[in-house]
Amino acid sequence: MKALLWLLGLFALAVGLTVFARQNEAYALIVWWPYRIQVSMILLLLLLILVFAVFYRLMRLAVRGMDLPGEVSAYRLRRRREAAQRAMHEAERFFHEGRYGQAFRSAVQAYDGITRPGLAALLAARAANALHDIEKRQQWLSNAAMYDGDIRIARLMTEAEMAITDRRFDDAARHLEALRESGHRHLAALRLSLQTEQGRGRWAEVARLARTLRKHNALTPDQAAPLLRRALLEQLRDTADDLTSLTSVWQSIPEAERHDTGFLLRAIPHLIGAGDEKIAVAAVEEALELEWESELAVLYGRCQSPDLRTQLATGERWLKDHPEDAGLLLALGRLCIRGQLWGKARSYFEASLSQAPSRAAHLELARLSEKLEQTEDANRHYREAASLGA
Repeated sequence: MKALLWLLGLFALAVGLTVFARQNEAYALIVWWPYRIQVSMILLLLLLILVFAVFYRLMRLAVRGMDLPGEVSAYRLRRRREAAQRAMHEAERFFHEGRYGQAFRSAVQAYDGITRPGLAALLAARAANALHDIEKRQQWLSNAAMYDGDIRIARLMTEAEMAITDRRFDDAARHLEALRESGHRHLAALRLSLQTEQGRGRWAEVARLARTLRKHNALTPDQAAPLLRRALLEQLRDTADDLTSLTSVWQSIPEAERHDTGFLLRAIPHLIGAGDEKIAVAAVEEALELEWESELAVLYGRCQSPDLRTQLATGERWLKDHPEDAGLLLALGRLCIRGQLWGKARSYFEASLSQAPSRAAHLELARLSEKLEQTEDANRHYREAASLGA
């Protein structure tokens, strides 16, 4: 329908122009001495329209010709950028595939043409680091630093990670401190900080970071537990010669962590060695009241509280609930030795052996037999201890 209307319109225009041309008797006289040219007005108008159309077309061609070099340059630049972008994609793919040599070459190729060359420089540095080419790594890290306006955080994270890999923990700490000063404390940075502080031996900071990461679910409780145990044990070891400092460290440990059996089994010997038996006794008693652990009960026998009678009574109270626990029986025997209750100690040691033969119980009986001048029994228990090994 639309085409039919256009056709009717064109016919109507043609008829109108024909009628107008027949009735129009105007003409134009052009004098160019010695010539005189007379043309109808309609023809003159048609000629003017034709000349204008030809002139307009020529001008368009001229402008197009003048713009052509710029368009060619823009086209070439666009092609280079597309090639660089493809090279960047290839570099990322090669890097994740573990093809670091190809990743490095593709990243270098992308660097000159990509719109954000800093990212290509970082990828080249990572690939060089994976290839253990330190010189190229430093070169491309320097190139990346020129684009810090876009990628400063990424560069600092990359340099910190590489420093940790090289065990340059002070350099890693410097990069991470620059991140903190700029207000960036995200979880990935905290993970790197945790590794850095472990390497630097700053165990109080390791414990703090492990708790923070656990709180934000960046570490599961099972992942955080060994880190916390190591950090707390190292703090106790560092203060083993100073009872006041050791007590301060112990009191700073959250209660839930103090009751961790895995930690206590390693921490109690430090407390005993430092001479603070009171803290050791209280720690073991609190933990065993919450959850029974035979190995922890064995350590209870090594603790020497000022009130031996109360300590022995506590152990015998536990024995009512755990009458067949060899570790508890061994601990009670040791407590009886301290109280010079020789007969009672022997019965506890023998009861412990009846539940589970152990080298420690045989040695305790051997020493007790020597004390009582029972040489034959002492030698027998020494032989039994040697046969059981360490």
